[in-house]
Amino acid sequence: MKRREFIYKTGQTGLALSLLGLSSCKNRNKNNEASTAVIENPAWHFKISLAQWSFNRSLRNGTMDNLEFAAKARYFDCEGVEYVNSFFKDKAKNRSYLKEMNARANAEGQQNVLIMIDGEGNLADADTPKRLKAIENHYKWVEAAHFLGCHAIRVNLAGGIDRDEAVKASIDSLSKLSEFAKGSNINVLVENHGGFSSNGEWMTQVFSQIKHENCGTLPDFGNFCIQKDKDRNCLEAYDTYKGVKELLPFAKAVSAKSYHFDAEGNETRLDYLRLMKLVKEVGYTGFVGIEFEGRGMTEEAGITATRDLLKKVGRQLA
Repeated sequence: MKRREFIYKTGQTGLALSLLGLSSCKNRNKNNEASTAVIENPAWHFKISLAQWSFNRSLRNGTMDNLEFAAKARYFDCEGVEYVNSFFKDKAKNRSYLKEMNARANAEGQQNVLIMIDGEGNLADADTPKRLKAIENHYKWVEAAHFLGCHAIRVNLAGGIDRDEAVKASIDSLSKLSEFAKGSNINVLVENHGGFSSNGEWMTQVFSQIKHENCGTLPDFGNFCIQKDKDRNCLEAYDTYKGVKELLPFAKAVSAKSYHFDAEGNETRLDYLRLMKLVKEVGYTGFVGIEFEGRGMTEEAGITATRDLLKKVGRQLA
């Protein structure tokens, strides 16, 4: 992804500040004005976006609307937004609605980064007719992503039963979908999202055979549970750091999952310094999406804590 230079303007002075280091979210004062602090020693640059799933509670209970998301992201001073299709499920072909989404994002200075696609069928399904239908179901979201100016859609490789057969089915599905998306300059990205896809070795087996340049991965720091019980307790987990390292060579986006923070602002389940060092080592300089999924604090507090932690480790790795 190309590095994008940008300028923030402070509310009080209008002083333009060239970004010198990692593109990060900045703190705001009590008047909701962005601070003028910048990060020195620009040894590494990555951009911070906000994944809509961070507000899943508010969006699902109706206290927040999809169209308000861009303004929320701007409040935290992120550069980009990552949508989840389930929050505007019936609007994929509604150009008037998508136009309004674009207008809201532009008004808030946000870049539409990607759309995460769920509920459109299993791309590794053992049932071939169902799988082919799932591929077709994703076409409208490729077109929606193109209309919104996104660079990608995120898909899931679910539905496989036999490991080797699931590899073959996944390669076929991703190849067909990537071929369709190529004409719209849209990348097709797979997140580790349960089942075989949360196994880094299995994902490597798939992506080492993918020939399309617009197909890649979206490593998520927290989604390495392969199997859960009926109460959603993890029965089988893959090593997080091994998995992230295996997915990163194919990455075109990164998801900074977070759950809980200690008094020093560190994520209690995940070593962010270790994870972001892996991200840096592969030369990744694109968007890193905040995706807070915890329950012990407000969504706003979780987003802020994740943002601040990304800033901190960015400084440490610069």
